[in-house]
Amino acid sequence: MTVFSAKTGRPLIVAFEGWNDAGEAATSAVRAVIERYSLDATFSIDTEVFYDYQQVRPTIEYIPDEGRRVNWPTASLFTPSDISTNVHVLLGTEPSRSWPTFAATFLDEALAADITGVIVLGAALAEVPHTRPIEVGKTSDNGQVRESIGCERSQYEGPIGITTVVAQFAEQVGIPSVSLWAGVPHYALNSPSPKVALALLEELNAFADLDIDLTDYRALSDEWEENVNDIAEGDEDMSDYIQRLEEERDAASAPDASGDAIAAEFQEFLRKSDEGPHTP
Repeated sequence: MTVFSAKTGRPLIVAFEGWNDAGEAATSAVRAVIERYSLDATFSIDTEVFYDYQQVRPTIEYIPDEGRRVNWPTASLFTPSDISTNVHVLLGTEPSRSWPTFAATFLDEALAADITGVIVLGAALAEVPHTRPIEVGKTSDNGQVRESIGCERSQYEGPIGITTVVAQFAEQVGIPSVSLWAGVPHYALNSPSPKVALALLEELNAFADLDIDLTDYRALSDEWEENVNDIAEGDEDMSDYIQRLEEERDAASAPDASGDAIAAEFQEFLRKSDEGPHTP
């Protein structure tokens, strides 16, 4: 759909640290977009209004020749410095409170920047094998978007993250939105998940007409998969569990699998991972 294309529209790509970002996959993908297009942080919110520092604690770092500096949790809008670049990014930490005001604040900025479509990224723990391609599910509450790109409408009901609020508010102010969610193997959570970040980047390259070089990300993905393989080889229960997940994925992906079976697997993925809690 042209409104989500960086060539024909002005898309805003959104990701948040925290509940929506298992394996740091969504934020890693968005940081790759910022780096590729040399985007600058041009608008940030007042952290004291939106964050509870006991829930989302500040960090401190030492900077040579400057001393120690406190880094406060925040969220920022990143915009292009080059007029030939249309892609924008919203990246930050999920706020602790005042979500409606938070979303409205950034969507005011989006309207001022003539954003044509909002793409929210998320990653959630799921019962998926790390040895198979990572599937990215696309959903939208906008009927025209679903008809245009052939995606599903999420049937999920339950607790949500800030990405869902941003998508809902975007629709209310007339900006079409779509959500891209990927499942992170829940048994391999104790490290960043570059294979899942890669899957999101591949989808963004195709869906939003980006041109991010994925060579380094593919190398990181291969290394991550090999490391998980090494861990699994020393754990018989884990190996058996992964084998079962592989068999289930292969059966659903087989050429003779029925359309109903494939649809059922996709809906199950959405039910377990799309906007849902990060629990196995």
